[in-house]
Amino acid sequence: MHLKLNLKKNLKRKIAPALALLLLVPALAACSKKDSVVVASKDYTEQKILGEMIAQVIENKTDLNVERKLNMGGTFVCFEAIKKGEIDIYPEYTGTALTAQLKLPVNSDADEVYKTVSEEFEKQFQITWLDPLGYNNTYALAMPKDLAEENGIESISDLASKSDQFVFGAEHEFFNREDGYDGMVEVYGLKFKDEAKMENSLKYQAIGDGKMDVTDAYTTDGQLKALNLKVLEDDKNFFPPYYAAPIIRDDTLEKYPELKEVLNSLGGKLDEETVQDLNYQVDNEKKSIEEVASTFLKDNGLI
Repeated sequence: MHLKLNLKKNLKRKIAPALALLLLVPALAACSKKDSVVVASKDYTEQKILGEMIAQVIENKTDLNVERKLNMGGTFVCFEAIKKGEIDIYPEYTGTALTAQLKLPVNSDADEVYKTVSEEFEKQFQITWLDPLGYNNTYALAMPKDLAEENGIESISDLASKSDQFVFGAEHEFFNREDGYDGMVEVYGLKFKDEAKMENSLKYQAIGDGKMDVTDAYTTDGQLKALNLKVLEDDKNFFPPYYAAPIIRDDTLEKYPELKEVLNSLGGKLDEETVQDLNYQVDNEKKSIEEVASTFLKDNGLI
């Protein structure tokens, strides 16, 4: 009888600490769990690099966890997501905000465009524009250099007089924007032999394979260098300035005010040549986006 009692006492002594430990683990986990913010990007290389930079800076300089939703989709996918609170932050361009999101007329004054989109996003959507990253990634038209030289084409106006000889191709979004295909065709009087609509990821492959002659491009695209494409002068200043900057929901900024200073540390740190090189490293040298973003941030003392 005494033996049984002793066994029970010993068992209780062993079980009690174990139960206490089991109860303590969830409590410790709850205490150590960090708040999170969701960083997103559009579905092409440059955007994914910028999104990764934003994520790494937040992780390095705050106690916040970052949930990444990079490669989400086009402009409208990201914009709807941030308005609905499904994401907190993503990099956007002033020209895109002006024309595609606010439906306002094209304006070539970069400072005025930034001021307009900042004020209207705050008023209409409770979204804050942070400091511009320092470069203008405007739209452009590009074609193979040898083809441009053969036809004496330096500008979009030069292209207009011979456009009926060429096939134009671009991503679907370019055909659906006020500052895209329809407006450009009207301003320059372009009449292409044929048009091709495709996924953004396929357009450089198509022009590289000779399936089309002219495409839209961003001035920072690494593929311009890789495929030896000539950027045509926008001699009528049709395309508005597209300065990149992080945008963030006001309620996120109110909850985590430290994010303003952290993200503004990226302000003015990038130029067109640098971004084109970063894109080239990912697209052509096959480096990972995480590595390219991290190396840039470390080299510039940002993390």
